[in-house]
Amino acid sequence: MAKGKAKNLELIALQCTECDRRNYTTTKNRKNTQGKLEFNKYCRWDRKHTVHKEAKVK
Repeated sequence: MAKGKAKNLELIALQCTECDRRNYTTTKNRKNTQGKLEFNKYCRWDRKHTVHKEAKVK
């Protein structure tokens, strides 16, 4: 990746709303997406699909 393109990318974690564990990490372009991301993903601790919301990476 070029040096200038990585400025807008931010590393984020996706946190399960039921068990509050951070199960996934991904990147997000801050310039294109200002709001918080929210996906329906599989949680292996709950063993079902749950809503995962954006959280900060520790």
